[in-house]
Amino acid sequence: MPYTDITYEKLSDKIFAAVSSEHRFGTDAFLLADFAAPRHKDRVIDLCAGTGIVSLLMLRDFAPQSVKAVEIQGKAYDLMVLSRSRSGLLNFEPVLGDLKTFREPVPADVITCNPPYYAEGTGKKSADSSLAAAKHELLCDISDVCRSAKKNLKFGGRLCICNRPERLADCVFAMRENGIEPKRLRTVHKTAKDPAWLILLEGRSGGSGFMRIERPLTVYENGEYSEEMKRIYRISE
Repeated sequence: MPYTDITYEKLSDKIFAAVSSEHRFGTDAFLLADFAAPRHKDRVIDLCAGTGIVSLLMLRDFAPQSVKAVEIQGKAYDLMVLSRSRSGLLNFEPVLGDLKTFREPVPADVITCNPPYYAEGTGKKSADSSLAAAKHELLCDISDVCRSAKKNLKFGGRLCICNRPERLADCVFAMRENGIEPKRLRTVHKTAKDPAWLILLEGRSGGSGFMRIERPLTVYENGEYSEEMKRIYRISE
């Protein structure tokens, strides 16, 4: 790994996330990990894993039985390997591969995915190929994500994703097309006065038709992080 731009972000006293100039993470990763909230006994697969930040946060906050993180970009995969080694996480398994062909022998209880948000031909594309692939549906799209989830989820298992509000219809359609019924939706807002900038959506493999819309999550209140965001970010007074 002949990289010269690697640094580590401290997530806890024991867990560290390796990042680079083009492979970093944002608020959406924290929100998705908290939304998915796997149980201790759950086997988890994280698709479009990037630096593995969603996986690392779930391991930190919920301690599932295992997390397998699938990423197609070589440097991002290498960062996950570094994070696993630095953090000593034996139940965290980075996988270098394409989610479109990935197949897990033992179906997962929970699958998470922070996918590329922008459909091909929309949004301003970065000149950096790694950033472009992370933000635009160049290597996979939401239908690919849901097809992979269908193959790798156990019956009754959960798929938890985040995306932009304008992609909600695409996400719901892709889930249903693959036998994953949307069951839970939460919108995320910068402030209570702002429109949603992110959606958190959970589907259940083989689920019946009923979706709960949860109260909005607000990032800022009175000029500072809301109490919920302080909890998610582990900010103490």
